[in-house]
Amino acid sequence: MIIDANSYWFDERIFHDETLCEQFLAEVPRAYDTEGYLTMNSAGKRQIVIEMPAGSPGLNYIEGDYTLEKRLADMDEAGVDKAILKLPGCHEWMSLEMCRRFNDGMAADAKASSGRLIPLVAVPPFGTKANLEELDRRLDDGFAGVQLCAHYGKRYLDDQVFSSFFEHLNERHVTVYVHHVPVPVENESLLAYDNLRRSYGRCVDQTTAIGREIFGDFFERYPNIKMVHSMLGGAYFAFKEMLLPHGPKRPDASGRFQADIETVSKRLENNVYFDMSHAQPWGETLLACAVEVLGADHIVFGTSYPVKREWLTEGVACVRATDLSDTDKDLMLGGTAQRLYGIE
Repeated sequence: MIIDANSYWFDERIFHDETLCEQFLAEVPRAYDTEGYLTMNSAGKRQIVIEMPAGSPGLNYIEGDYTLEKRLADMDEAGVDKAILKLPGCHEWMSLEMCRRFNDGMAADAKASSGRLIPLVAVPPFGTKANLEELDRRLDDGFAGVQLCAHYGKRYLDDQVFSSFFEHLNERHVTVYVHHVPVPVENESLLAYDNLRRSYGRCVDQTTAIGREIFGDFFERYPNIKMVHSMLGGAYFAFKEMLLPHGPKRPDASGRFQADIETVSKRLENNVYFDMSHAQPWGETLLACAVEVLGADHIVFGTSYPVKREWLTEGVACVRATDLSDTDKDLMLGGTAQRLYGIE
């Protein structure tokens, strides 16, 4: 089974319903230097642009990209059997009411797809009664996990402000997909150049998020949670060995670094997984390196559909073209996602 574990869903009604569009854009947190607006792109299609911070475009939602018919047709062309539906970053600030609307839309498309589309719950990450009721209702209705952002405002997910929410996730043994935010909390030096901001910025956000999870007590507090980080965890395979603490070799060593390598390694092995987001930008060499360092049983295939259609239609072939074993390819293309999200 081939599973696209990173397929974006957006409510197409927002492009055509003036009231709904106003409600969606009204929730953009302008007081925190984020801007959002509806415009027309060069192809004459309506487009919502999110700037984060204001003046630095980071997210684009384009009319017609998210229709059910188009998605299923492109999955057929790609040879993808099932796709996991997620929101494209806007859930960082969406209210519970707006999350409910998006959850309703994903559920409707999932039903219409005869089980090929599998949604993750979108909900604000705070343990209020209403938030947890929405979470539980959707999980009980077949949503395969929950989707969060790497940080909210200036707080990463290990912050105590989210503790009651994660306590509930831990009780339910939930798989959590962690989507990157367009830029990390500290971002000023990244803003001037599009590629630096839009690609590297997302990676910095994820490596920071993972580091805070594994070097703190996050997984001691929530040992039953699996965290799946996008963008291969911000190319975490390149930093894993360097970041693992190494103990002192002589009694008078300075003790500059944490030395409990066994505990950190255990957290990575048991609780942290990696969504490639899209295969082609990494290329065959880096995908193979990621498998060697992280293990194919910790990596899931994704396409970021519909950002670039070819990332879906040609993504499976990109993974198949690597020199990896068939077993590793099968794990990345479906097996690991099946296990994490309980897909049959």
